[in-house]
Amino acid sequence: MTITHLVTHSGGFHADELLSSVILTRLFPDAQLMRSRDKTWITPDESRIIYDVGGQFDADLQIFDHHQRPNPLREDGQPYSSFGLIWARYGRDYLHAMDVPADDLDAIHGSFDRGFVLPIDLLDNGAVNASEAGPLFAGLTLPVLLESLKPVFDDRAEGADDRAFLAALPVARAFVEAQIRRKAAKFRAEAMVMAAIETAGAGRILDLPMGMPFRAGVEAAGADHLLFVIHPRGSDWALTTIRTGDDTFDTRADLPTAWAGLTDNALEDVSGVKGAKFCHNGRFIAVASTRDAIVQMAELAVQEAVTQ
Repeated sequence: MTITHLVTHSGGFHADELLSSVILTRLFPDAQLMRSRDKTWITPDESRIIYDVGGQFDADLQIFDHHQRPNPLREDGQPYSSFGLIWARYGRDYLHAMDVPADDLDAIHGSFDRGFVLPIDLLDNGAVNASEAGPLFAGLTLPVLLESLKPVFDDRAEGADDRAFLAALPVARAFVEAQIRRKAAKFRAEAMVMAAIETAGAGRILDLPMGMPFRAGVEAAGADHLLFVIHPRGSDWALTTIRTGDDTFDTRADLPTAWAGLTDNALEDVSGVKGAKFCHNGRFIAVASTRDAIVQMAELAVQEAVTQ
């Protein structure tokens, strides 16, 4: 049976049904989005998907509410919102529609669920508070930002809520699809990094064909011997360090102390490398005008690092 309607509740909106609509409107682009609390609309029917309203959850009947008791829970006991329920049922179809490679689909589905969907679920259910992000960022969580697109309290014009919902939908879609694209790109990068690690062998320098996320691949490969990474950067070449973790600026090895903050002739003089152009004062990145120059700089950085 063709899905002709996507049904969620009318009135003010929250992030969970807005983000659910992002998933469903991509999968069922010809279906009409209906916002209503009318019993005739929120009663299951094979031609509609109902979410965040209706008082029941039954994936087979295509109704995905979470406000009833008992409420639907994940295997670990954490509560679902409508977004989590929709993602569990339709997330893989959505990723397929976004051309995510089949080999990466399950991993990306799980990663997006843990890092993006679950926080929405928990916030919507009051299981965590936005203030747990810290006072500075409490007003900048994605749910808070999306819900700030609702009409102000005294805008009571007919249809104001519906117009605001439809205007917020492409904003929400941009966040969801950017996250999926980045996760898919991370898997592509990891494959390229693995190939470069094999080429590097026992060498200390990882030579990449372009700038890309590389630390996850380096760690997955157990390539603890690598100290620096080189890659083209526009018309120049970059030499970067490898951080020891996501939440730290500590690196496996820093660039030479003598290079810190130098540019052009001053850096060429100190390093002895013709074409050296820049080294950040923090000694985590340097730039040269040619590949030969960046390779020389990388080799010098390795020499200093291993002799300390």
